[in-house]
Amino acid sequence: MLKVFNCDLHVHTCLSPCAELDMHPMALVQKAVEAKLDMIAICDHNSSANVPYVIKAAQTTNLSVLPGMEITTSEEVHLLAIFDSLSNLILLQNIIDRNLAGENDEERFGVQAIVNEIGEVEGINNQLLIGATNLSLDTLIGYIHLFGGLAIAAHIDRESFSVLSQLGFIDDNADFDALEITPLTGFDQARIKYSELGKFPFIISSDSHFIKDIGKTFTRINLLEPTFSELKMALKRQNGRYVMEQPQV
Repeated sequence: MLKVFNCDLHVHTCLSPCAELDMHPMALVQKAVEAKLDMIAICDHNSSANVPYVIKAAQTTNLSVLPGMEITTSEEVHLLAIFDSLSNLILLQNIIDRNLAGENDEERFGVQAIVNEIGEVEGINNQLLIGATNLSLDTLIGYIHLFGGLAIAAHIDRESFSVLSQLGFIDDNADFDALEITPLTGFDQARIKYSELGKFPFIISSDSHFIKDIGKTFTRINLLEPTFSELKMALKRQNGRYVMEQPQV
């Protein structure tokens, strides 16, 4: 039987630049469970090293964790890539690593910590994760789909690092699986403001970099179970699955 699940498809960990160190895998899983979230996607900036640890931290809970990443394109557009498996995410990670230059400045952007499921530091990522890859938006969408993932334009209503702020438009032929908006705009206003984008499903995510933000906002999605395959059907409005564009209650 189909039911409504609370889904936040854009959550960071302490690996992301500017995220607090309290956002380690076990802490964010505990907070997500307390917030009654059913499914989250871990989308750190240009890196996926903490994803397996979040999945492990959630194994004893009912929280579904999808492997993902927030990639910065050569146009400085933020793009969410969400997958059904770690192996497919790693295929994309290998490409990102070959196309991301620079070294992190900890004083400016913070420590990029790789932390396991029990809170132990496994290492430090010294790449400039806040930087942009040299891969174009279209190229990255192509890779995401090649590896079986979902490509979602991040926070399209923001004045920086969004496809609209950087490119000025979203073409009718753009191959996005969904468009993310912020809770400041909301579904109703977004459908009015971006009426020309009616063919695309919208989602709302927390984009959490801080523990306190987990659970503050999410998208309610009608699914059989909180899985990648069900999410994919919902974004295509197939077999009764769909995103519920209604205020959260």
